[in-house]
Amino acid sequence: MKKTAKQKTKPSPKPNPSAAKAKPSGTKLIIVESPAKTRTIKKVLGRGYDVRSSMGHVRDLPKTKLGIDVERDFQPKYVPVKGKEKVIKDLQEAAARADQIYLASDPDREGEAIAWHVMETLDLPRSRFLRILFNEITKKGIQDGIANPRALDMNLVNSQQARRILDRLVGYEVSPILWKTMAKGLSAGRVQSVALRLICEREDERDAFVPQEYWSLEAQLKGRAQIPFRAELSRIDGEKTEVSDADSTNRIASELRAASFSVAAIERKEKRRNPGPPFITSTLQQAASVRLSFSPKRTMMLAQQLYEGVSVGPEGSTGLITYMRTDSTRVADEAIAAARAYVSAQIGADFLPDQPRQFASKKGAQDAHEAIRPTEVRRTPEQMAAFLDRDQLRLYTVIWQRFMASQMAAAIFDTVGADIQAGRYTLRATGSTLKFAGFLKLYPPRPGEEEEDKTLPPLEQDEPLELLDLVTEQHFTQPPPRFTEASLIKELEADGIGRPSTYADTLSKIQARRYVVLEERRLAPTSLGRAVKKLLVETFPQLFEVPFTARMEATLDQIEEGELEWIDELAKFYKQFKPQVNEVLRDAKKLKESMQEQSDIDCPKCGAKLVAKWGRNGRFLACPNYPECKHTQELEGPAAGADLAAVQDETCPNCGSPMAVRSGRFGPFLACTAYPKCKTTKRLHLDNGTAKLIPDVPLEEKCPTCDSHLVRRHGRFGEFTCCSRYPDCKYVKRNYIGVACPREGCGGQLLERKSRRGRVFFSCDNYPKCKFATWSKPVDKACPECGASYLVEKSFKRDGLVWVCEQKDCKHKEPAPAVAATA
Repeated sequence: MKKTAKQKTKPSPKPNPSAAKAKPSGTKLIIVESPAKTRTIKKVLGRGYDVRSSMGHVRDLPKTKLGIDVERDFQPKYVPVKGKEKVIKDLQEAAARADQIYLASDPDREGEAIAWHVMETLDLPRSRFLRILFNEITKKGIQDGIANPRALDMNLVNSQQARRILDRLVGYEVSPILWKTMAKGLSAGRVQSVALRLICEREDERDAFVPQEYWSLEAQLKGRAQIPFRAELSRIDGEKTEVSDADSTNRIASELRAASFSVAAIERKEKRRNPGPPFITSTLQQAASVRLSFSPKRTMMLAQQLYEGVSVGPEGSTGLITYMRTDSTRVADEAIAAARAYVSAQIGADFLPDQPRQFASKKGAQDAHEAIRPTEVRRTPEQMAAFLDRDQLRLYTVIWQRFMASQMAAAIFDTVGADIQAGRYTLRATGSTLKFAGFLKLYPPRPGEEEEDKTLPPLEQDEPLELLDLVTEQHFTQPPPRFTEASLIKELEADGIGRPSTYADTLSKIQARRYVVLEERRLAPTSLGRAVKKLLVETFPQLFEVPFTARMEATLDQIEEGELEWIDELAKFYKQFKPQVNEVLRDAKKLKESMQEQSDIDCPKCGAKLVAKWGRNGRFLACPNYPECKHTQELEGPAAGADLAAVQDETCPNCGSPMAVRSGRFGPFLACTAYPKCKTTKRLHLDNGTAKLIPDVPLEEKCPTCDSHLVRRHGRFGEFTCCSRYPDCKYVKRNYIGVACPREGCGGQLLERKSRRGRVFFSCDNYPKCKFATWSKPVDKACPECGASYLVEKSFKRDGLVWVCEQKDCKHKEPAPAVAATA
């Protein structure tokens, strides 16, 4: 392949004629990534600056095809992101009027790529563009960014392009193998599949684990002080040992009961525990998962809100934390000085170490940004409580506490250990008390992590002791625990898999694909996930290997540093990868057969032995005589093993085709076998192991279309009311609430609906043209403070039913009228 050091991509959107004719007006255009920042930046910079948002990426690879010309140096074929036409047009018009254009998307690799895509799309002379970075959305952060513009960093852009193209090649080439061998709709990912592999291999270890028996012996003793304390058996004849059976335990207990006890040695020392560094992306996600029970995705969403800006009273909108995608523990000198001054003044000089603490970043950290910290240490969580919602406040509190604690003195514990001799047996007693709280005063351990004060009575060397009681207890070794979201992120980071900005997305995807489920906050692979992992690892043993994926991440980092050419590295990868894909595809039929298994269950329709196959929702049983016999039934899931006789002969009321039992996210249901031409479904419920249809409930109300009675039915996604003559009459009752859609120019009406999980929400009847939706019930009253066209009903323990404004920066709240409360 021809080496191309710099690759140009033609802008996809056509130039806007009106924008081309516009003359510069002397303004400076700042293009940010998210609209949430625009108000804060505009307020700081004032007149002369036009601040617009690109709403994320304006271009990307097409969704329906590969979009990469592998024969021409992996030329990407970018297209405008669907729905961004108006955004692009507005940016083109604003850019044509501006003397200078500042590209101010997020300060990371993805943000650099967004800036480049915007520049390519606007198609103006490069001299009119400058790149600026806002590490924090505060007055100082914004002014620093404007004062230090630079050119686009094409190494960052090329690194992002290489990562995007690499992921696209793996996803688009490997996913069809899953479709051909297992089921359509499955997908593979370069990093996600390795995360799945780690989860499945941990489950394999658990399955193979054989518990081992062991016993503990604990003596309750007292000395001259007459204060009882406990000591545990630790050594026999001076050697550490484990007691593994009841007979040995009983023999040792008998000897101990007859032995004399005395203090053999006492060790007293001071133990210091130093604070950890401020958060980086991965440690923030781990701490939020452990302390707050937040998923990584929710953590990053809340952190983004705190970074982009929150209204804090008279001060207006300002960013509360620094940029949240970072792998560096570096902190600006002025921030360290501010933290130390706060600790000295507000907590006490004793809690301040002599010198500022400096923390070394991990090997390979990019160090482009500071650690995650509050932008102003004087904005304490207590002060911010009035301006943040509950979850925002909880996350901000953890970030503030962790940063402040990182510049505080160590916690000091007094520890004492005593060896107790009883003949040939040595027992160990330990105690620990907190002498000085240090950083723990601001950043206490989470529940269960505390070092509980455990004191020992005064003891002296050779002091005789009296045995009060001897307790023996049987135990069994435990299998390695399943990963939590926090521990998986820690494992991925330790292995060099993925990057801080990708962990949340990785965990979300493997759960959304139903390869993994959360069970008691731990990640458990589904049978589908284990089958996908098995197939991928067997067919691509190197591609989804942990060391290989880590090496690819290191290669992408070297591209980012300008040490490697991205096209050369893609060519090396593809040269090995493509032949493997072709070889696997040639054997796809054999692979599919190997994934199927004949059962001993007879087909109730034709008598053939049913075959276990894979589908998007897991394994199911199907008749091998398909398409002549279309019988299927669950092998796993809610309807597995259920008696299906009562629904076996159901026919579709819409087209007359047979209906078959299917399993979905919300349980078993009947679906028309003529799908996708006919999409009729019926909800099932299980009654003592028998699958039954949920019957229609006739209503007195008449259909406004044909005057027949209405019925209440259960569909795949819940209950609804429709005409009893369906499908001849397709009337479905819509629950209007008497409030006009607040979107300007829409003209629609709001109605009550139910989500797939049965939760009530309110949306516009012009959907999908209008996508207005809210979880709270709107009421037809304008906000008296900000002028918004509607309020919403909410219920609080303290205030009862109230009407509040949903606008982000408006805090209006008023009691709901008595009639509304009654309703």
